[in-house]
Amino acid sequence: MLVLELTETEKVIKIVDELNKLYKIREFVNKDPYKVLVRTILSQRTRDENTDQATKNLFGKYKNIYEIVDAPTDDVEELIRCSGFYRVKAARIKEVSRILIDQYGGEVPDNLKELVELPGVGRKTANCVLVYAFELPAIPVDTHVHRISNRIGLVNTKTPEQTEVELAKIAPKELWIKLNDLMVQFGQTICKPMSPQCEMCPISDICDYC
Repeated sequence: MLVLELTETEKVIKIVDELNKLYKIREFVNKDPYKVLVRTILSQRTRDENTDQATKNLFGKYKNIYEIVDAPTDDVEELIRCSGFYRVKAARIKEVSRILIDQYGGEVPDNLKELVELPGVGRKTANCVLVYAFELPAIPVDTHVHRISNRIGLVNTKTPEQTEVELAKIAPKELWIKLNDLMVQFGQTICKPMSPQCEMCPISDICDYC
């Protein structure tokens, strides 16, 4: 297949345009920063449906940060069990909640520097909070975004952190918020880790892999 000769920035614009035709940008119904943060912690190393159920279970019983910080740890564990690694996640949620109460008056900070200082909150989680809670421009890079960006030839990086830096250099800032969600859906349905469905790919003409 003929690969179009475009700059990296032009490729990003084309990717967003084409994927926007296939997928709808997903939004949290409740953009409460604390709930977005907790949901993102729960989402680590599990499927979306498990994250959704665990989040529903937890906030169905405990309504806010103050109730969760005082909740029995074993009860929190049971509520989020379906998310996997539930003991680690329960301890992390409780620890982060206590820090937010003690240091931030129960509020979630809206900047990357303070978010990544929270235990267990890496750049991807922090950027998800910035994008989905505060609607601030950031590029959360998970396994899908990292894999796809390298596979199609946008970047040549070894880690998600390096991918984030390189994407920020070439992606127009106004597209940052859309980029993660579109690539995640693309990675779940077409550009899968194993056996990507290149025959269905809307961006095969700019892809090094295809």
